[in-house]
Amino acid sequence: MSEPDQGPGQVPADADAEGGAGAPARRSWPAGLRRPAAVLAVAAVVGGGAWAAASFGQDRPDTRSQDAKGPTLVEVSPGSCGEGWSGARPGPQVFALRNTSTTAAEVDLTDTTTGAVHGEIEGLAPGATREMRVVLGGGSYAFKCLPDDADAVTGPTVTITGPRAGGPVAVPVTQHDLIPVALSYQRWITAKTLELTDRTDELKRAVDDGDLDAARAAWLPAHLVYERMGAAYDAFGEADAAINGSGPAPADAASATDFEGFHRVEYGLWHGESAASLRGPADRLSGAVRALRDSWPQERLDPAQLGLRAHEILEATAGSELTGRTDYGSGTNVATARANLDGTRELLTLLRPLLTSRYADLPRLDAWLDRTQHTLDGFHRDGTWTPLARLGHQDRQRINSDIGQAVELLAPVATICDARRTA
Repeated sequence: MSEPDQGPGQVPADADAEGGAGAPARRSWPAGLRRPAAVLAVAAVVGGGAWAAASFGQDRPDTRSQDAKGPTLVEVSPGSCGEGWSGARPGPQVFALRNTSTTAAEVDLTDTTTGAVHGEIEGLAPGATREMRVVLGGGSYAFKCLPDDADAVTGPTVTITGPRAGGPVAVPVTQHDLIPVALSYQRWITAKTLELTDRTDELKRAVDDGDLDAARAAWLPAHLVYERMGAAYDAFGEADAAINGSGPAPADAASATDFEGFHRVEYGLWHGESAASLRGPADRLSGAVRALRDSWPQERLDPAQLGLRAHEILEATAGSELTGRTDYGSGTNVATARANLDGTRELLTLLRPLLTSRYADLPRLDAWLDRTQHTLDGFHRDGTWTPLARLGHQDRQRINSDIGQAVELLAPVATICDARRTA
């Protein structure tokens, strides 16, 4: 595969993370397209073209009359969904969607032949009006109104004559589409909890035996197993904090209380603590891992979060591993970033059947992930990972740039795989 073009997605070395392990779910957007929660972007192109976003304005009080010049006024209600639009020429369209009902609603402008969504607004409040801007080619279209706690209503079909080409569209991904992905990923995590238990037991035995050299050798393989499981952290609950919590700032670790998990053991192993002082932290780490292994079969992943997690894994990597704020002495941030990349790719493998026809930039994303992997692997020599602090400025910039561009290209995955109502 040829090397991808250099992209603009560089992440500065001191960039703050927007989330990470166990962070609350949120919609993520590419650089330059950050939007408030009330605004939704439709983000995909079917069959070709670059990723694009159609963004829509905030609710405002209804001050327009139907006869006013400007946007086409379209009603949103169960009894008159889509009324007010009777035809148009191909090209840019501006609709003023007015909710005349007594309940909030989502509104989609759909292709009646394929079901693809050309424009989408969430949470349109009763009495409010919001603009939708789209580019339409020749075809048949209809507004679909999805009131809260009520069935969808499809408005009249409007046919536009002209060339088929138009703006970006998204074939909706539903909860039903994502359930098989979630089940497959849950099984993969099950296998990882078993591997994690075995690796952590090796670490514990080395500490119990007083062999700190062996413990240091066993720490990284165990930790990297957990780092590959990033898309499931939110489902781990309190176990995540006990196993791999963010912990205090490295400079404050010596006096920190409630400092547990892999990073607590890491700090002791690389800061001269005795085996006796590390037996308690290692025991608690092993116990937390075993508790996760035993409880995981009863947990259920939220299918609607999988696309978001695919984006968040590397987004968190940029703000934590690449800044060195999670290095408690082992100097293995680059190795952790590589494990995070593995976790991202595993989830993308499962999501790929949904993305292939919806995300035209998927091959470009693959190319950037390959490039990022090649960059990171270049700092693994003779079984040793180069510490972040020993990398030169250009090497740091190259890692930041590669992961930053990958994060930008992963943002549409989160949007495309955001489960949407169709009925």
